[in-house]
Amino acid sequence: MWAARSLLRHRARVTLAVLGIAVAAAMLLDMVMLGGGMTVSFRSLLESQGYALRVAPRGTLPFDSETTVPGAAALRQRLVQRPEIDAVGMVLGAPLRAERAGGVVTASALGVDPEEQVDYRVEEGADLSRPDALLASETFLAATGMRIGDTITLAAGYDPQLRTYTGRRLLTVVGRARFTYLPPDRPAVAVLLPTLQAMGGARTADRFSLGLLRVADGVDVEALAATLAREEPALAVISTAEALRAVEERLQYFRQLAVILGVVSLVVGFLLVTTIVTVGVNERLGEIAVLRAIGTSTGGIIAQVVAEGAILGAVGAVAGLGLGLVTAVWLNGILGDFPGLPPAFDFFVFRARDAAVSLGLLVLCGTVAGVLPAWRVASLPIARTLREDAVV
Repeated sequence: MWAARSLLRHRARVTLAVLGIAVAAAMLLDMVMLGGGMTVSFRSLLESQGYALRVAPRGTLPFDSETTVPGAAALRQRLVQRPEIDAVGMVLGAPLRAERAGGVVTASALGVDPEEQVDYRVEEGADLSRPDALLASETFLAATGMRIGDTITLAAGYDPQLRTYTGRRLLTVVGRARFTYLPPDRPAVAVLLPTLQAMGGARTADRFSLGLLRVADGVDVEALAATLAREEPALAVISTAEALRAVEERLQYFRQLAVILGVVSLVVGFLLVTTIVTVGVNERLGEIAVLRAIGTSTGGIIAQVVAEGAILGAVGAVAGLGLGLVTAVWLNGILGDFPGLPPAFDFFVFRARDAAVSLGLLVLCGTVAGVLPAWRVASLPIARTLREDAVV
């Protein structure tokens, strides 16, 4: 193929150009992965346990403050009696303190419903099954020096002025858990909901911070959310779709940044291909004029010039695919260390369709980039070009 042979004449120059296109392709792929990856991660987190609706104190996000909802038992009874709801899980959030010889370890504690134990996954040991059972994160175990089977006294409701607690409890570590929504660097524990409610005294008795509802098949989730919001005015009822819309609004800045950098990548790739193909055509003007003089069709020559751009774009895109995946893993590791992020959250998520579209756009840009030098070939004055080439 004439286009491939033309590129192989200047391997060093073409190699550098392909590397530049690969960098542009990698940036384009990473920006596409970033633009959709965060939404995919949030969706995966929200849908991981099958709860279509969440209820929380009106006017605040769950666990954003110490605000809780009273009447947990009565509310749970009302909800489970509805035929549209298959299951209800309630979670109470509160800080617990462990006083050790080396200082105080403060942990984020979850009181979970005995019938719907959510927001964590047991990685070692047993699940919660009795009032004095405790599940702990790896970070908490490391900070306290505890192991599975050990007992520890935890206190709730600390008053910094009086230096007193509303409740203390001797608990037994029954397992190590990975918490879905809590950052891995934060000490975290889980106990049964009645245990944490009792430890907090009057401030937490019969209260919860977040309720999770599993909806029956075929139920209109949005309509059910609206009905519950009317019937329970003290609650904010949030569907998964609504939560994702809120996330989309908050991530709009990142998406705009991804689009801008992605367009820049396409422009850079286009300019690189245009430059390389134009330089190659200029060096072969005499050869092209001879081909046209001996009867080679103009369309065939134009097709070969355009093919040069397509080859450069395709090779650069393939190289950029590997480079983009490597840099995405590296960048995801850096961004994943930001405080406050859950362990399962990813900024960059690879999806074959997105990769095909983004790299296909780069190949298309490479093909279009060959149009300008191809147009010059089409308008080339054969006689004058042959005369000038002979003089040179």
